[in-house]
Amino acid sequence: MFNIRKSFSTKLSLATVLLSVPIFIASLGILFTQSRHMIRNEAMGRAHGVLTATLQQLNRHLIAIETATNINYWQVEQALRPDTLLGFTRSIVRMNPHIDGCSISLEPNTFTQYGRYFSVYSIRESDSIVSTIEEPYEYFDRIWYKTPRELQQPCWVVYDDIDSLDVVLNGMLASYGRPLYKADSTFVGIISTDLSLLRLSKVMSEEKPYPNSYFMMLGDDGRYFVHPDSTRLFSHTIFDGADPRQQADIIALGHEMTAGKKGHMNVTIDGEPCLVCYQPVPGTSWSLAVVCPDNDVLASYHRLTYIVLPLLIIGLAIILLMCGKAVSYTIRPLNELLDKTQSIAAGNMEVHIARSEREDVIGRLQNSFATMLRSLNFHMGSVRYTSDQTRLRNQELEQATQLVMEADRQKTAFIQNVTHQIRTPLNIIMGFAQLLSETASATDATSSHEGISEEELKSITDTMGHNAQLLNRMVLMLFDSSDSGLTEELKAHKHDTVPCNDVARETISYIKLHYPNLKVSTQTDVDDNFTIQTSRLYLMRALRELLYNAAKYSDGQHVSLRVEHTGNAVRFVVEDTGKGISEKDRDAIFEFFTKVDDLSEGLGLGLPLAKRHAHNLGGDLTLDVDYHEGCRFIIEIPIASPA
Repeated sequence: MFNIRKSFSTKLSLATVLLSVPIFIASLGILFTQSRHMIRNEAMGRAHGVLTATLQQLNRHLIAIETATNINYWQVEQALRPDTLLGFTRSIVRMNPHIDGCSISLEPNTFTQYGRYFSVYSIRESDSIVSTIEEPYEYFDRIWYKTPRELQQPCWVVYDDIDSLDVVLNGMLASYGRPLYKADSTFVGIISTDLSLLRLSKVMSEEKPYPNSYFMMLGDDGRYFVHPDSTRLFSHTIFDGADPRQQADIIALGHEMTAGKKGHMNVTIDGEPCLVCYQPVPGTSWSLAVVCPDNDVLASYHRLTYIVLPLLIIGLAIILLMCGKAVSYTIRPLNELLDKTQSIAAGNMEVHIARSEREDVIGRLQNSFATMLRSLNFHMGSVRYTSDQTRLRNQELEQATQLVMEADRQKTAFIQNVTHQIRTPLNIIMGFAQLLSETASATDATSSHEGISEEELKSITDTMGHNAQLLNRMVLMLFDSSDSGLTEELKAHKHDTVPCNDVARETISYIKLHYPNLKVSTQTDVDDNFTIQTSRLYLMRALRELLYNAAKYSDGQHVSLRVEHTGNAVRFVVEDTGKGISEKDRDAIFEFFTKVDDLSEGLGLGLPLAKRHAHNLGGDLTLDVDYHEGCRFIIEIPIASPA
């Protein structure tokens, strides 16, 4: 089970997270605050831009209406006739698409035929224009007539009065009125051009900056001229129902707008926080404002919140993961050092601590451990080297001791063997010598010729001669196997001209002196005058040993000696029929003082000496392992002696 107390990396990761998470959250908080501030500033700029564009559009409408009125009023003053006035109103409406209606109203009894009242009016309905003479009604007190008359100058007024016309414009009207005068400067009436605020609201709503934003326009007394809630138009002001304690922001906005100021405010309208940007309408006492609900202004901010919250969670998870990985990577050398030091403490000195390229404290610690381990390995290596050398010396001493013991054993065995091999022929010779001596003494004493017969005497002398030759052979072999014998052999003359067939026949004759009953066949591929350059003495000694072994260990009936010419060499092949040499003894037969059968005659020197003689003559002695009827030894000597 994972134990936090024992995990240094976990504790370090938690500490890093506890330090980094507050910084991360604080950074996000600052980012959110700055984002909100930037979004509000952007919204403010956007709202001001839309408001300015709308004001410019509204101002174009007003200027167009004022211009149309101002360029036509003097013609009206010049032609004050009932039929002409109706045509003027119709022409003004037709020629100016921004004008929704035009009226010319005169003072009482201007045209006696029409009585006290005379007012003509033309309005725009869809694609047509309707012109009419209004029914008599008391229009002198109406604001659109009364205000410019009293001011004696052109002015804008907004009103919601219903005239006596059967066809009227729906909603509030903004009317530009201009006084009319006769030639003697007598006031005669009012020419007014009307703008439908309902149509103007529709035009302005197309330019709203946000889906739920809207425009509102106030008069100098705070009355609503433009507002999406038609129930508030003209009859209500922005101050109506406003609680000074809870809705002081609305009251402050109303005073700012009615005072003709320009700016923006954060206001709660109908319980919803809004951004309100306002500007005065040029040439009027009105003020236009665009209202942007915070839900619209901060919609992208709220969407950002929905995006950032999952990102925050993902970021925290990534921070946890990256902190864990970073800490694990940072302290990984410590964990490796811990594992390796534990391995060293367990006795394993074969670990390796690599040097680090890091320059921090962990890197320096790792490099210190690497240096310490190298020093420790060096000293341990010195100890191991000394121990290994001591062990090798002990093994060498042990092997030397064993070799000495083996040499001592072989020496003892050799001495015993030599003693046995020499004692037997000596005993025979001494016995026969004593017999001859006793026989001679007895013959002299009796003066009788009844002693040993001729045949017996010959047998005795032959036996004594044979054993004497055996002794001579053993002494010669012992001398050849000695250092002195080897030195003499190496210095021997090797340039004798030796006929091959003569050497073969001479060797057979020599062996038959020892084994008269031995049957040896000879075969040769060379002529009798075929010779080689070598040492006759040591070639014969090698051949004698091979034939001697063949006579001693074979059946004595099928021994052969062949002479073969093979290229630059001559081969002497000695072959017999018998039990042969077993496979396990084939490598040992050419070792000095080694016998296949410890009970057999000999000193174990014949074949090793024969092989050495062949080597020194530039050739070799081998055993034919493919021959299984007995033994077949081959001596190969080069025709020309070695330099």
